[in-house]
Amino acid sequence: MEITNKLIKHYLRNVLFINGNSYAGKSTMVKMIADKFNLIHCGENYNCVPEGITNPEKYPNLCYFQTMKDWQEFINRTPEEYDNWIKATSHELIEFEISYLISISHSQRTIVDTNIPVDILREIADYNQVAIMLTHPSISVGNFFNRNDDKPFFLEHINKSKNPEKTMSNFLACMERVNNRQYYNEFKDTGFFTIERKDTQTDTKQETLEILAKHFGLID
Repeated sequence: MEITNKLIKHYLRNVLFINGNSYAGKSTMVKMIADKFNLIHCGENYNCVPEGITNPEKYPNLCYFQTMKDWQEFINRTPEEYDNWIKATSHELIEFEISYLISISHSQRTIVDTNIPVDILREIADYNQVAIMLTHPSISVGNFFNRNDDKPFFLEHINKSKNPEKTMSNFLACMERVNNRQYYNEFKDTGFFTIERKDTQTDTKQETLEILAKHFGLID
């Protein structure tokens, strides 16, 4: 059985997507817009994979945390291995994310901090359903450990490694790889509505919210 992108697009008509690179403010905007306009909120890494459905044979990247030896293996992968894992995981998630979004958005508008690749978004969503949020790659990497989500956890395991300095250098190289200039330019050239965070010191959240809300048609 095959479901056409045209049909998927019809059932995703109530979904707003924000994609982009790290430290651009995606998670903050998704939450603020959801709260202000009473939308269903799907934040970063929301759980759209039903328990017991995946297996390492078909979804090796989604199941990586089940099959890895330990967290030292995770933080000591090469930048190329880390980059390939991120991209492969995003592709394995597509069918789960789309199915989940269809199931929850049929009666209420939904906003999602998504990793669905832009070439797929172009097929399943209209222009005014998608926004790309960017910041310069140097800001993405330089501020990686300034966030309060899972970064303290990574720091803990980096400090437990046999050579913390070498492990930290490798881990930052991984972050540089997945936030490199090429990927930044690819996001910038998608043709989707794009907003770039250039000032990380001034609080521009309300201004950004208004810009995105107008783009999404939530306000005039």
